[in-house]
Amino acid sequence: MAICINTITFNGLEVLEVNLQVQISSGLPNFIIVGLPDKAIAESKERVRAALQSMGLSLPAKRIVINLAPADLLKEGSHFDLPIAVGLLAAMGIIPCEDLENYLILGELSLDGGVLPVNGILPVAIKANQCGKGIICPQSQGSEAVWSGIENIVAAPSLLALINHLKGVQFLKKPQTVKLEPNSFKVDMSEVKGQESAKKALEVAAAGGHNLLMVGPPGAGKSMLAARLPSILPPLSVEEALETSMIYSIAGELKDGKICFERPFRDPHHSASTPALVGGGRKATPGEISLAHNGVLFLDELPEFNRATLEALRQPLENGFVSVSRVNAHTTYPANFQLIAAMNPCRCGNFGSGMHECKRAPLCAEEYQAKISGPLLDRIDIHIEVPAVSPWELSDVKKGETSAQIRERVVRARDIQSERFLRLGEPNLKTNSQLKGKLLEEVVALDNDAKELLARFAEQYNLSARAFHRTMRLARTIADLQSELKVNKMHIAEALTYRRKVPFHR
Repeated sequence: MAICINTITFNGLEVLEVNLQVQISSGLPNFIIVGLPDKAIAESKERVRAALQSMGLSLPAKRIVINLAPADLLKEGSHFDLPIAVGLLAAMGIIPCEDLENYLILGELSLDGGVLPVNGILPVAIKANQCGKGIICPQSQGSEAVWSGIENIVAAPSLLALINHLKGVQFLKKPQTVKLEPNSFKVDMSEVKGQESAKKALEVAAAGGHNLLMVGPPGAGKSMLAARLPSILPPLSVEEALETSMIYSIAGELKDGKICFERPFRDPHHSASTPALVGGGRKATPGEISLAHNGVLFLDELPEFNRATLEALRQPLENGFVSVSRVNAHTTYPANFQLIAAMNPCRCGNFGSGMHECKRAPLCAEEYQAKISGPLLDRIDIHIEVPAVSPWELSDVKKGETSAQIRERVVRARDIQSERFLRLGEPNLKTNSQLKGKLLEEVVALDNDAKELLARFAEQYNLSARAFHRTMRLARTIADLQSELKVNKMHIAEALTYRRKVPFHR
């Protein structure tokens, strides 16, 4: 008779149940794992054997077969160590097997029998809770599983402790959630000298979740401004925190069982490959844009990124998700992020700065800015220049508004948007940047003067339909920041000042 253990495998964020069957039968001594295991699973038998030997146990000199069903589904990961060991112990009669069917089991084993952390505990715990089962996991990740709301959690520090718990000799305490510390930002917007127009643009971007591009000479403060954007954003809701934490758990970046309510801020280097940015690789793992879900993706030195990598952002920016297709995997990850980008006006950075001369102007600027395609720029709502800061501004001891003061206005504007979406029966929408179609026209009902201004500007500067609608969304956010019920001509006029097109020629 075969012993059956419940474990899992992953397809992106989707948790798929795997039925692990253990059979010990007469025959030549052998240890076989079947059911499309990867290299890490094939090596499990050595880790399991060593862990058992560390407790004075040895495998029987018989034929041992481990089957991972369904057999046509590729299984990956070292988290199969613990369910294999538990299945063998049950088949050998060392632990009772009656209650094991009520658990999803996962964990990696060390050679001395310790249970090591693995990726994906949070989504597995959520899956177990939905199925009415418990979870057996590493002790260091028990507090992570608690966030799913599941009651039956066995967090084992070692294989020996788990054996004693299942036999009733020892009781493993239920883990507790890690106490979360309040958001404490190390940087503040008041530290930025000058750049009042850029701060205002950043506030509008934060209030409506709009994408933003900053163009200016080196040292103007573009990276400094971007780094302070999280300090003026509202904290994540519990639902958003769980969504984001599931991605971090799959990627192995959720540390110490802590779920963070600060919005993610990802700033990959411009040498990042396409799979690193959008997701992929052999296991179709989430990329930077998914790790920035519900948060900010900052791309500094935008033209220095690979052209194909930047073009891969177009679909996620429009749809809020990314599909990663590989020969052995087709995975969809959420990617509802806010893009903040920065670039110099030309390769040397001096074009139009007023402080230094660009030796190859205007060709230097045209070649450098041409690296960014029109369709990608079209998806960026706010385009602003960030000029160099004068020495007088740098020496001014007077500080500007703090991040807390700006965040109050941002939160108020977002609350207005949330209430509006609930009233319209669209609870899944979070910000004005997500408005589309008929809902956009309903929310941004322009009067004749506003329509005329927008139409005249669109005709003069050849705005695309996408840019036209993004200007409407931007105007709606500006009106929300001013607590205005309707979008008027002044809001459209301010929104149009943010729709300047690159190149930024003077």
